[in-house]
Amino acid sequence: MENQSYKNHARVHPLYHYVLTIFILGSLGTAVTYFIGALIEWRNINLAVVLLLMAGSLVMIFVLVRIYPLKAQDRAIRAEENLRHYVLTGKLLDQRLSARQIVALRFASDEELPALSAKAAENNWSTKKIKKEITNWRGDYYRI
Repeated sequence: MENQSYKNHARVHPLYHYVLTIFILGSLGTAVTYFIGALIEWRNINLAVVLLLMAGSLVMIFVLVRIYPLKAQDRAIRAEENLRHYVLTGKLLDQRLSARQIVALRFASDEELPALSAKAAENNWSTKKIKKEITNWRGDYYRI
């Protein structure tokens, strides 16, 4: 795998992000079209409602299947980075840092982390700004 940097750190799972997205959106579009057609012709309303509810449920499951693991990963990253900062400095991370900022700080090398986390907390840097300030990138090859 290529070394990570700011330019290539975003991860995509093609089967989920492309194929399944097209299937889910296609199902939703088909269900909406069928529902509108059923309303116009006033036939098969029950079937149209069921299809629309199923497609809507699929969309919600699709979104939740992505959000819940990311939240769990964010919690694990926050704990890991808090421990790493404590090992390096003897202090926990600044409480002003948001979870998203801490997730961005995971890419900083051990040498950069203490100063970068202090600057990020002081200036309330965005995740993009934090990542751009990192000079010695530490890759995260497990998160998708």
